[in-house]
Amino acid sequence: MNDVRQTREGIRIHEPADFAGMHAAGRIAAQILDEVGPLVQPGATTGAIDDFIRNRVVELGTVSATIGYRGYQHASCISVNHVVCHGIPGDKVLSDGDILNIDVTVIADGWYGDSSRMYVAGKASVKSKRLIQVTHDSLMKGIEAVRPGATFGDIGWAIQSYVEANRMSVVRDFCGHGLGRVFHAPPNVLHFGRPGKGPVLEEGMFFTIEPMVNLGRPETKVLADDWTAVTRDKSLSAQFEHSIGVTATGFEIFTLSPAGKFFPDLD
Repeated sequence: MNDVRQTREGIRIHEPADFAGMHAAGRIAAQILDEVGPLVQPGATTGAIDDFIRNRVVELGTVSATIGYRGYQHASCISVNHVVCHGIPGDKVLSDGDILNIDVTVIADGWYGDSSRMYVAGKASVKSKRLIQVTHDSLMKGIEAVRPGATFGDIGWAIQSYVEANRMSVVRDFCGHGLGRVFHAPPNVLHFGRPGKGPVLEEGMFFTIEPMVNLGRPETKVLADDWTAVTRDKSLSAQFEHSIGVTATGFEIFTLSPAGKFFPDLD
């Protein structure tokens, strides 16, 4: 086995051949998120959506990374309205106008594919549409900052400056993370920061960028279940997540939607 290369911050530097494994895992996670869209309707339960995801993970020859992770027992996190992240699927019935983030991570041949995106049950409100659009666009601005020689602070600043210019707030209590053959690894990928600060990006780094954006203030709290994080002021929250690899000239997105459905139909 080749020696593992890593930076002084403990960030793994992957080999060019490793990109194929990440693309394969990411494609399956994205396919499942494509397929789940029609199930997101008023009257559906988050538990039924998770059951579908659990079955598809197995049918597609992969393993759920979240089932059994620190005691978690579901194949997805489903975060509705003011839930920021790590919402637990269950008996919650979706209502018309609810917005929700669905987060899926699969393991395919040892590689982790991790992605999340927003959905709407029924018809979204004007403010929900704007929140979803700004959150999506902030992710893409963060991704566009990825290239060798840039810093993780550049990514955070690209996201933070865009979100705050739109009079929304970036959650600071949760962040993206390194991944590859492990679920969570260095670095912590903050969605706020200052240009030129933080570790320098190098070809072969794999990580997620997954900004959480609130219509109100950025503060969150975790409920008694030790998983569900909500906005303290009960404002709506949205999130999008891609898994990224740094290339010689920029980046590759491992979790692109095969059907072009990463952004929801808000009409």
